[in-house]
Amino acid sequence: MLKKIINGEIYSPDFLGQKDLLLAGDKIAFMLDKGSSFPDEYIDEIIDAEGKYVLPGFIDGHVHIMGGGGEGGYKTRTPELFLSDAVSAGVTTIVGVIGTDGTTRTMPSLIAKARALEEEGITCFVHTGSYQVPVKTLTGKIEDDLILIDRIIGCGEIAISDHRSSQPTVEELSKIASQARIGGMLSGKAGIVNVHIGDGKGMLSLLEEAAEVTDLPLTTFYPTHINRNPDLFEAGILFAKKGGWVDLTTSTVPRFLEQGEVKCSKGLKRMLEAGVPLSRITFTSDAQGSLPEFNAAGELTGLQIGKVSSLFQEVRDAVLSEDIPLEKALKVITENPAAVLKLHSKGKIGKGFDADLVLCDKTDLSITDVIAKGQVMMQNKEVAVKGTFE
Repeated sequence: MLKKIINGEIYSPDFLGQKDLLLAGDKIAFMLDKGSSFPDEYIDEIIDAEGKYVLPGFIDGHVHIMGGGGEGGYKTRTPELFLSDAVSAGVTTIVGVIGTDGTTRTMPSLIAKARALEEEGITCFVHTGSYQVPVKTLTGKIEDDLILIDRIIGCGEIAISDHRSSQPTVEELSKIASQARIGGMLSGKAGIVNVHIGDGKGMLSLLEEAAEVTDLPLTTFYPTHINRNPDLFEAGILFAKKGGWVDLTTSTVPRFLEQGEVKCSKGLKRMLEAGVPLSRITFTSDAQGSLPEFNAAGELTGLQIGKVSSLFQEVRDAVLSEDIPLEKALKVITENPAAVLKLHSKGKIGKGFDADLVLCDKTDLSITDVIAKGQVMMQNKEVAVKGTFE
């Protein structure tokens, strides 16, 4: 199937001006100057992007695709992600994770859900493990999971600095990172360790110490929730300036922000002003994960759920409210996560890249159309392809 997208302004995410795109199957075949001749009789579908920006499909590198939560008992286990949740949010590539509950949320189920989302039309990978140490893998070894299972690209989310973590030592964390790195090297995958950072006083110190006492590079670790409190945010700035990755979580609630959580759009501006290289920063949604509130005694006092729609909302706010150029703001959900996760055909618009595209209105940056792997998933703000049970 050949599709042609005409009259759109391309952000690759770098701004390229007005170009036409030719899609062949699930790939971008050509990027053409506006008005370049290509016989329309060979085109199966023409999509007019007049008045719209054409962006790379968004990458959400931390989603509880089969649900999460459970900190308040069985009834608080959060529901799984539906395809239309991702599509309407412009998310065409997802990395699924297991969180606090590594018992009833299992690796076989995670792999099955990832494959279901793939069959329904988007790209989905996963990390092996959960909060717990020792890591509960699929095959029995982190390296084997990465080498033998195509969907597994890293390990995590391992929890530190949190009362819900297994309180891993530097030695334990270093061994996990070593196994993930070797598995990644041998399989050509990212092999990173996605690390949940809680509100604990240790913050990022375990990761920094592991990098200091071993030969592991700081980039073996991919810490998330960096914006959860002011002190951790400042520690994240230093971590990134040392060469590490930092990931900010877009899902939040007003109470968290009142308590000091840094809104992602504002956090991006502050990090850039502090001299953090843009390439070190990513956003993820933590969608379908629980957003629990605990009192000083560690008792659950409230619970809400993360939303995948928050991902682009924070990028949009960075542009409209924080005056960050669109081509810069976009990188935290396109080019940058593609680099961290070694997804070489994702995150950019160009010849040979996957035909994952988002069209948005130039006036208000609202998402109007979504194409995943060459298939139109949403058109004129109406979801065209829904999940099997939606």
